[in-house]
Amino acid sequence: MEIVAPCSKHKKKNLIIYISACLLFGLFFAYDGYLSQYEWSMRHSFYEKHVVDGEPDDTMIFNRRAPLFLAALAVVLAVRLIIVSNKKAVAKENELIINNKEKIPYNRIQKIDKTYFKKKGYFTITYDSDNTQPREHTIRDKDYDNLSAILERLVEKIS
Repeated sequence: MEIVAPCSKHKKKNLIIYISACLLFGLFFAYDGYLSQYEWSMRHSFYEKHVVDGEPDDTMIFNRRAPLFLAALAVVLAVRLIIVSNKKAVAKENELIINNKEKIPYNRIQKIDKTYFKKKGYFTITYDSDNTQPREHTIRDKDYDNLSAILERLVEKIS
């Protein structure tokens, strides 16, 4: 039976909040930069203040350019959200698989340092890699949910 630790809910929610903030601020700046020039706009006084003789000042230029950058940032964050959503740690019967890339067989694990797991939310695995040097991998609860079950499985298989 395998134990799965999916991507942290907090990480996903934070990315969604950042995407929403980028879009909201982008809309705000776009409204001030482009729609405030019309008389029906509730911000027409802003336009009159920041466009003198048909030339926009620095504030108006910023309000016209910022939405493009914020939209691009929102797209980058959305791609990051898609990538992060697919990450997970899986403890199978014979190995630990991290993000479908790194496979660590239990018989190669030398030690598990869980000193800071309760206080800071991470543990470190030291294991033999394919080459002669031992490697360390730190797994944080900020990255994955259900890490305590994974840690229990690792301790059970190692001892």
